[in-house]
Amino acid sequence: MHKRPLVGVIACRREVEGHPAHMVTDKYLSALRAYGLEPVILPVWRDSDADAANALLDRLDGLMLTGSYTNVLPSRYQAARAPENTRDDLDRDHAAMLWVPLALERRLPLLGICRGFQEFNVALGGTLHQAVQRVPGLMDHREPEGSKAQQYAPSHEVEIRPGGRLASLYGECQKGLKARVNSLHQQGIDRLAEGLFVEAVAPDGLVEAVSLPEAPGFTLAVQWHPEWEPGNNALYDAIFQGFARACQPQ
Repeated sequence: MHKRPLVGVIACRREVEGHPAHMVTDKYLSALRAYGLEPVILPVWRDSDADAANALLDRLDGLMLTGSYTNVLPSRYQAARAPENTRDDLDRDHAAMLWVPLALERRLPLLGICRGFQEFNVALGGTLHQAVQRVPGLMDHREPEGSKAQQYAPSHEVEIRPGGRLASLYGECQKGLKARVNSLHQQGIDRLAEGLFVEAVAPDGLVEAVSLPEAPGFTLAVQWHPEWEPGNNALYDAIFQGFARACQPQ
């Protein structure tokens, strides 16, 4: 029987029915399964060390950093807390900052989404805008009120830069490509981490996707949510198809 590649999905710490929990919302897990991958939820603890992380990552064929309603602690990138930044997940921060460089060292395919996109930048030395809507010249990138279908509907275009991983997945052309994506975030990249390549930008110039060209494996992180009905969006589908291919044992 064909063995599905095992993809670790970072958990968030939440309280569920009065108890501490490690959880991942279904849309991430279902998207991975739909593309032939076997997701496994990875618990996050602040006392985890590099030895434990290495032992965990050695068992995986890929790593996904999901979105979340929480934000990376500003002290992780030497910033004071903005008043809009009210929700933390210190356990997840610790795990993500530990796992990202170790995953890159072992060429483990990595896909970051929303918070995971921001974690990827911070883990490599970049910084974040904590309230994009207050930055002069930038749009309000937060989700609209309404149903989940309305919130996750395409909201704005992104310009896909030629020569990158995203362009190769979606289809390269001389003048670059554009696609419409959803937008459900308050934070965004301020200073780009050294070595990251800007894969896509929003109409206001905000970075929307990055990769690490010097990393030999698949590395891609996006600010939008491609896990929302990826089969109905050519760009989202291309991202998951590429990630699934990269996770296949070599």
